Amino acid sequence: MIVVPDHRDVTRVDAALSAALGPDQHVRLTADQGPQARYTAWLKALRGQVKCVVGNRAAAFAPVRDPGLFIWWDDGDDLLVEPRSPYPHVREILRARAVDAGAALLSGAVSRSVALQAWQLPQLTGHDPHPVVHIAGDEVERERSGPAATARIPTRAWHIAREGLQHGPVLVQVPRRGYLPALRCADCGTRATCERCQGPLALAGPDGPALCRWCGARGTQCRECGSTALRATVVGARRTAEELGRAFPGVPVVQSGAREVLDAVPASPALVIATPGAEPVATGGYRAALLLDAWALTERPTLDAGEEALRRWLAAAVLVDPAGAVVLCGVSRQLPVHQALVRWAPAAYADRELADRTALGLPPARWMALLRGEDADVRHFAAGLPSDWERLATPTQTIVRAPQGLPDPAPILKAVRSRWSAAKFGGPVTVRVEPTAGEL
Repeated sequence: MIVVPDHRDVTRVDAALSAALGPDQHVRLTADQGPQARYTAWLKALRGQVKCVVGNRAAAFAPVRDPGLFIWWDDGDDLLVEPRSPYPHVREILRARAVDAGAALLSGAVSRSVALQAWQLPQLTGHDPHPVVHIAGDEVERERSGPAATARIPTRAWHIAREGLQHGPVLVQVPRRGYLPALRCADCGTRATCERCQGPLALAGPDGPALCRWCGARGTQCRECGSTALRATVVGARRTAEELGRAFPGVPVVQSGAREVLDAVPASPALVIATPGAEPVATGGYRAALLLDAWALTERPTLDAGEEALRRWLAAAVLVDPAGAVVLCGVSRQLPVHQALVRWAPAAYADRELADRTALGLPPARWMALLRGEDADVRHFAAGLPSDWERLATPTQTIVRAPQGLPDPAPILKAVRSRWSAAKFGGPVTVRVEPTAGEL
């Protein structure tokens, strides 16, 4: 069984299996097949008519007969986590099935998740050649280029992109979609928010008004100084494509993102602007890649900000021809995650992150659960837990942490949840056991 994050991955693996195994030797299980085709593939796997199944998240439950090997790709991708209760991760499903069937287990990825690093399993590390990674805006570049070294697209990035376009396509990864997804007052610098719901204001195009991203209301004036002038805080993929199109006249500009995700691009010179996860594969590899606005990924207020940033950067960098170059732009100060990208050392970074989380008692080193609901209901629910469980309250949820060394805290939480439901006291409380690092 092979489980991959999305339908584009399924299509690539499906084609590779057809070439390697021949026709009618495997089936694919995806939601876009339709009920009849999907049920037919399910029955073939159940009856043992095929020996291999490939699909996305839901395929982890496929009834493969006498399984010998379970494989999943890119453990850190959130598409492998079921968004509905009980929120299982493909990693845990396949591990349980492998243990039950006595089968082998293989996880592959360009990067390394901290959760997988905690398993401390034997590691098979490849040594394939890879492109050189540059961090734009270092001290040497600042001395040579002055203020241009710290621009959104620094001087070094321009040179490498221009050189790459002489031989083939160049990838530009932009963390944010849209045109100008975040704005500030041009006079006082206050964050531009909606007067009705306090949501962020954004520009959907070069000529349209500033609109609230939450309720769609039109922005008027700054709540602090009354000014109507705005400036961009974050530049989205559409605006980036517009700016690069003017900077490189005559070079085709291709966009791949939420509206239309491309599977592949030809080997001819072109600027390919893509958001993370939507990068198309280039025939023969990209000649260069620019990873813009690095700060937007590393400064996210989540526990896995560095881990996720490295995963997204490596996913783009691996599409570049080994003879090409990758430039990381928007680095205000160098962090360990930046050096991990330069050295192509995701396993070492995951090991460092795991050591830090172990010292702080954070997942996956310690067992946790999230409680969500009305504040009074959550407090009353948490009061039913053992007194030695830690309770960490935030404005939107309560985190409970079981004592270190407790074999399996889940049955205790389940018993409290059952008593709460039977008593019908208060409102609903959502319990999320062992949340992902992105939820913390």
